[in-house]
Amino acid sequence: MRNVDIVIPGLFLPQEICADACAGLPVPFLEKMLARATLQPLPENGYSCDTLEQWLCQKFVMERQQDEPIALVTLTADGMQPGDGYWLRADPVHLQMRRTQLLLQPDLVLGAEEAAQLCASLNLHFNADGLHFFAPSPQRWYLRVENAPEIVTTPLAQASGRGVQMHLPKGKDALRWHKIFNEIQMIFFDHEVNRTRETRGDLPVNSVWLWGGGRATGKIASPYERVCGDSFLAGAFARTAGIDPGPAAGDWTRLPALDGDMLVAWEGLQRPLLQGDLHAWRDSVLRLEQGYLVPLWEALRNGRVRQLSLDLPGARLGYRFVLKNNAAWKLWRLAKPLEKYALR
Repeated sequence: MRNVDIVIPGLFLPQEICADACAGLPVPFLEKMLARATLQPLPENGYSCDTLEQWLCQKFVMERQQDEPIALVTLTADGMQPGDGYWLRADPVHLQMRRTQLLLQPDLVLGAEEAAQLCASLNLHFNADGLHFFAPSPQRWYLRVENAPEIVTTPLAQASGRGVQMHLPKGKDALRWHKIFNEIQMIFFDHEVNRTRETRGDLPVNSVWLWGGGRATGKIASPYERVCGDSFLAGAFARTAGIDPGPAAGDWTRLPALDGDMLVAWEGLQRPLLQGDLHAWRDSVLRLEQGYLVPLWEALRNGRVRQLSLDLPGARLGYRFVLKNNAAWKLWRLAKPLEKYALR
C-alpha cells in the first residue's frame, strides 16, 4: 500500500476540558505518531477544512456549490437517484427548550412507518410550494426542490447539542426557510406519531434540520482504493465513487494485498465532544487506537505502508501530521501526552 489518510475531527480539545478528558488515556501509538510526524497545513483546494463534510468534498473533488452538497452523496448511498432537482438533507430531530435556547438533538430512534407518516404530513402541507420530502432511511430524510435556494446551511453534526437560532440557514432566501422551519414544528406539534412516541417515553420528532444542499453536477472522483472507519458519511462517498470498503477494525489480513491509497475516517469523536460527553469521547479514542492505529503503525514500520497522514479538520484551524515510514524509527522524538496538544 502506498499512503493511508486518517481523518479525525474532534481529536484536539479546548484547553479548559483537555486535561480532564485525556487524563490517564492509554494511547501510546497515537502519541508516537503525532511526535514523529511532520506538521503541515491542511490543503484547501476550493474548500476550507473546518468540517469533515468539507474535507470529504475536497478529497473526492465535489464541485463547489453554496453548501457542501452532502445530500447528493448520501441520497445515492440510500438508494435514490437525484435527477436534476436540488436536494437538501432534512433530518428528523428533537428541539429541546433549555432556558432561552432551543437545543438540537439528532440521532432519534425512529421506525420506517413513523418516518413515512411524518413525511406524508409534510408533503400534504408543502406540496403546493413545490417541496417534496422523502425518507429512504428513517434517520436520513431528504427534501427536493426544483430551484436552488440562495442559502448556506450548517451541517447537522456541527449544530448538534447547540442552540439552533445561530445555525439556521443564512443568505438571500433565509427568511423564507426560517418560516418553513417554523411551519414544520407546527405540523409536528400534535402529530399522532409524536403522541404515540411520548406515550411510550420516546422523544418526539418536533422538527427537521435542513442542510447539505446541492444539485447533481457529475461523477465524483475516486481518490482511494479502500475506505474504512466508523463514518457513515465517508462510506457514502466511497459507495457513490464506486470504492470498495477497507478492512474492519482489527482485521488487517488483506492489508498487504492493497496497492492503492486508503482512507480511515473516524467520526466518533465529533458528536460526543459537541454534546459534552467526554466518557464517550474517550471510548471512541481508544477504539480508534486499538482498531486502526496499532495495526497501521506496525504496517508503517515494516514497510507495508509508505506514508500515514493524520488530518484533523477544525474551525479555522486544521492540522495535518505526515509520517513517512523512515520517521517511525526516529526514537529521539519523544511522545507527549495527548493533553499537550490542547487548543488554546
